[in-house]
Amino acid sequence: MPWNDNANPGPWGSPSNGDDKREPPKRPTGGGGGPRRPGGPDFNGGFDRIQQRLRDMMGGPGGTPRRGLIPIVLGGAFAVWAMSGFYIVQPSEQAIVLTFGAYSRSETPGLRYHLPSPIERVEKVAVTKLNNTLVGGSGPDADSPAESQMLTGDEQIIDIDFSVTWRVADASRYLFATRDPEVALKAVAESAMREVVGKTQLQPIISTGRGLVQQQTAELMQKTLDSWGAGISIVEVQIRSAGPPPEVVAAFREVNNAQQDADSAENEANTYRNRVINEAKGDAARITQSAAGYREQAVREATGEAARFNQIYTEYRRAPGVTRDRLYIETMQRILQNSNKVVVDSKGASAPIILPPDVFRPKVTAPQPPVQAAPAQPQAKAGQ
Repeated sequence: MPWNDNANPGPWGSPSNGDDKREPPKRPTGGGGGPRRPGGPDFNGGFDRIQQRLRDMMGGPGGTPRRGLIPIVLGGAFAVWAMSGFYIVQPSEQAIVLTFGAYSRSETPGLRYHLPSPIERVEKVAVTKLNNTLVGGSGPDADSPAESQMLTGDEQIIDIDFSVTWRVADASRYLFATRDPEVALKAVAESAMREVVGKTQLQPIISTGRGLVQQQTAELMQKTLDSWGAGISIVEVQIRSAGPPPEVVAAFREVNNAQQDADSAENEANTYRNRVINEAKGDAARITQSAAGYREQAVREATGEAARFNQIYTEYRRAPGVTRDRLYIETMQRILQNSNKVVVDSKGASAPIILPPDVFRPKVTAPQPPVQAAPAQPQAKAGQ
């Protein structure tokens, strides 16, 4: 429709002229009291109509009360309030229902219902989640000397940062046993670690004894928390770092070097001692074996001499004269076999005996074995 077409008056009627005596329509005013802008929707009028309908429903001034709608509104509000009591407990959670702030019951995972607020409310606690609490700071830059520096059993200062892994074992006790469970857990961890470290030497803590310290700390923490009824289960205690404080690191290294030198000297001394002891034991064993051999030899020789004497005695009893002569000849043979003397039996000799010069030369011969005893004829006495 062209803008200058006046045939169609539009929604506001035809424009007035000098012949039209009718009063022009009043323009509605908005909330600000100004005239409504022509050509747009009438928002102010819509708001006025809504307000009027509400006044009619509630029986306010200027409206007609409709009492049938009040129960409907109240019933709907009650239904919404009652439906707000439904809630879902996840598989990893445990729900604690509080009635006017006091513990009422525990709920397992699933769709559950409780009386809506403010009568009852629900606290959900994750019971399968592993929580981690750091003691001594979360890193080298966030170290807390008040928590990490402890005194060992040999009166040395050590700086320990450790973590505690735990989970909720009983949700109701976890919520009500302590005011702040995590703060209480951290205090118990620090106290338990100080007690265990105070009974342990420094060297095992920083070397091979960490596992025992961690185990004893976890057991002591669990015992303390159980006595409180805290509803917390300790999974693990892990020492993240253990060493001397930064202010005494240089002195600690010097002490370690001196200790290593002392250990080295002690090891060398032990090696020398073991060598000397082993050599002495070897010499003692050798001497003992030699003595045992000599004893055996002497016993056997004595036994043989005794047996020989018995044999000679037997022969002597049979022929005393022959035996005496034989013993005399054997004895003289042993004595004179290395001598330069010549014994000549001059019995029955009528002319001088001339001996060769070689007879008087020194004799160098191997010793002869003793002559076996045998019966012999008696001979005349030898002369020189």
